[in-house]
Amino acid sequence: MAASSSDPFLVALTGGIASGKSTVADRFAALGVPILDADAVARELVEPPSAALEAIVARFGAQLIQADGRLDRRGLRERIFADPADRLALEAILHPAIRRTLRDRAMVLPHAYGLIAIPLLSESSGYDWIDRVLVVDAPPGVQLERLLRRDGLSPDLAESMLAAQASRERRLALADDVIDNGGTPAELDAQVRRLHALYLELATGARRA
Repeated sequence: MAASSSDPFLVALTGGIASGKSTVADRFAALGVPILDADAVARELVEPPSAALEAIVARFGAQLIQADGRLDRRGLRERIFADPADRLALEAILHPAIRRTLRDRAMVLPHAYGLIAIPLLSESSGYDWIDRVLVVDAPPGVQLERLLRRDGLSPDLAESMLAAQASRERRLALADDVIDNGGTPAELDAQVRRLHALYLELATGARRA
């Protein structure tokens, strides 16, 4: 939970890969809600020079560094989804720093509530300062179709990425709220507006408590 009634009311946004988390975040942003993104923080943390990038090179090898000195993110992604041990090693390097950065930024958000996009929330710990969890849900077939279309991956890699994530049931078990993103844009908009009103109400109540 958030530290005190003076802190913003914080909603974690999570969901499976290619479930539409970014689309949902964009809808909330259009309503004036500040968004923090764990993936964006992760990209910041591996910009050279950085301790995180050095740790990744030490664990995975210098072949993952491109000619410009930056991390070959696609090559690393393919590697970690091919080997669960590599994925866990990368998470051990990045996740603690991501959590610290998100919390530091969340506590000074200039809004009644903030949305924090954390794709791997169900696989992570240390987020007890979050007030509420919103899960974006989509049928696995829809996720696979979106992943293939969006990233141009091979079907084998796309399916291995889906298999490596936490189960749909595990994510939904964390949810205080669920957005069904398997429908139309109009249906999605209606769900976002309803939840936005709810979170504003909850944030007001939390500040009065």
